[in-house]
Amino acid sequence: MTTATNPILCAEDPLIDMVYITTYTGMTDKWFYKLIQDGRFPKPIKLGRSSRWYKSEVQSWMQQAIADSRGS
Repeated sequence: MTTATNPILCAEDPLIDMVYITTYTGMTDKWFYKLIQDGRFPKPIKLGRSSRWYKSEVQSWMQQAIADSRGS
């Protein structure tokens, strides 16, 4: 449910596309779609034929991937 204190969309946490994600990480879209299929990356928000993700979810995933790779 959307309220004034909990909006679905806000400037602080924009929706981003796969082009942004691949540029941000340097990895391919095919790799990310495989991760989604395996349940290892956040599922997209479908808007018509487009897929978008909350920027905060992708950043959290990236931080966890870094921590996991370093054994933290």
